[in-house]
Amino acid sequence: MASIEKPKFHILEVSGNNYLSWCLDMEMHLQGQDLGNAITEDDTSNAKDKTNALIFIRRHLHESLQTQYLSVRDPQTLWKRLKDRYDHTKTVILPQAQYDCQNHRLQDFKSVSDYNSALFDIVSWLELCGIKLTDAELLEKTFSTFHASNIVLQQQYWQRQFATYSYLISVLLTAEQTNELLLKNHDLRPAGSKALPEAHANSENIIGHFKGYKCRQEYNPRRGGRKFNRPRKSNFGPNHDKEKKPKKVTNESICHRCGMPGHWSRTCRTPKHFVDLYQASLKNTGKHGESHAIEINPATITTIEANNISVGGTPLAPEVANASLDVSDFFENL
Repeated sequence: MASIEKPKFHILEVSGNNYLSWCLDMEMHLQGQDLGNAITEDDTSNAKDKTNALIFIRRHLHESLQTQYLSVRDPQTLWKRLKDRYDHTKTVILPQAQYDCQNHRLQDFKSVSDYNSALFDIVSWLELCGIKLTDAELLEKTFSTFHASNIVLQQQYWQRQFATYSYLISVLLTAEQTNELLLKNHDLRPAGSKALPEAHANSENIIGHFKGYKCRQEYNPRRGGRKFNRPRKSNFGPNHDKEKKPKKVTNESICHRCGMPGHWSRTCRTPKHFVDLYQASLKNTGKHGESHAIEINPATITTIEANNISVGGTPLAPEVANASLDVSDFFENL
């Protein structure tokens, strides 16, 4: 199924509110397609042009209007009936356009561009109704609607004697933009103060030191003295944020002679009387006793007198019992 061609512009509504703009668009498109004679009183167009013009007009009508004028087969007749039906809209739009033009004031708008846009809307409606405003009338309209606080400025513009309205609007737009920039510069910081430095003024230099891989040139004699780029490893790798796991401490060897860690029995330098005490404690506590725990059974100590000690009923040698230990006894051959 062939696709239906979309309308070139807005279709004519049943109310006829857009008849003036629709009529202007229709005339322009028909003239562009060499079909303008089909809607005039001249009968110079042939049957093919009339048919194409009729199809184009009906495509841009509302569905209700297409039904109402279904029996009309001549484009000139259809154009005349639509004109008779909606041509009175000029008399309806004209009073409203004149009222808007009379009450249109520059001081009612925040910017010159808004005032200029609204004024041209009114002027376009007046032109569709057959009334055209001159540049002198537009200039008088603009000068007479300045705000009361801008009397001096209005007189200065009046004395410049602008010839066209468009030139006046260009000057007003330039002055408005200049005033906005002046106010922005004034509100930027207090008068007499210096501008604050930019927050990221040196960010580029700082970031350069933290790049992951930064090439540096080095001298290589194997390449004929040429310099080559060598990537520098980054201190911030993908795993630099991870916490370092503590190294596992292996079990140190324990001496079976004295029970002290950090050395073996064949290299033990512990004095003999400490070794005897340790070996005696192992016999009393059993195999499952702690390596550094010494338990003394009161029953095994028969006599504890001055310099007369016996362990397990066996008296110690006099040199062991009467020994007075010093710091140097723990370290030999130093």
